[in-house]
Parts: sequence; structure tokens; C-alpha cells
Amino acid sequence: MVEYRIDRRSGVATYVQIVQQTKRALRLGLLEPGDRLPTAREVVEATAINPNTVLKAYRELEREGLVEARRGLGTFVRATLGTGAQAADTPLRAELGEWAARARSAGLGREDVDAFFTAVLDEHFPKGDQ
Repeated sequence: MVEYRIDRRSGVATYVQIVQQTKRALRLGLLEPGDRLPTAREVVEATAINPNTVLKAYRELEREGLVEARRGLGTFVRATLGTGAQAADTPLRAELGEWAARARSAGLGREDVDAFFTAVLDEHFPKGDQ
């Protein structure tokens, strides 16, 4: 099950953070079709956000065809975004983890790493290139 982490200082709307984190979990294979998302109540208890914010995020995911709400049962994953190559245990992920550890020990902070990674992504994946 996915555990949402809300960064109130990010400038990103809370419901968008939930949508993004859910999509990330789908891409990484952490969520698969049939899996149940946490209930709005569970998310509220874990993050201290408004229940309507959670419901708004889940409606957005439903509109995109990624989840479906089942009355009285919860919200369930309908589709995945992953191809299997992004699974959490792939060699590429391990290499990236090692790189992140080296960056941290070299004194780089999260924002520094984000800047490096974004620059490299922009070089190798031009805008509009999915």
C-alpha cells in the first residue's frame, strides 16, 4: 500500500502531490491493478489533511482511468503505468540508488541532486519526448 508524504513547503497543491505519488507508485510497480488505495480516513489520519483534498485527488485519478471507486469498498487500481522495467528491484534503480548515496556523501543536498537529475533528463529526454 502507498503511504503519502505531503510537503507543505513545496508549493505543489496537496491533491496534486497525492496524484503524483500514486502515479509514481504505479510506474514503479508498487501498486498494481486490483490493489486498494488507502481510504480517505487513513490518509487524513496519516497526513492531517482535509478529507476533501484526498477525495479530489482520487477523483482526478479516476478521471484519468487509473483507479475506480467501489461504493462501500474503497478505491482500487484499474491500470498501471509501469512497463516492468521500472520495478523497484531492477539494476537501474540500484545504480541510481548508489549514485544518490555518492552524491549525498559528496555533500549534495536533495535540491542539488534534483537539479543535476533534471538537467540530465532534459539532455536525454527533450521536452515532449515521452
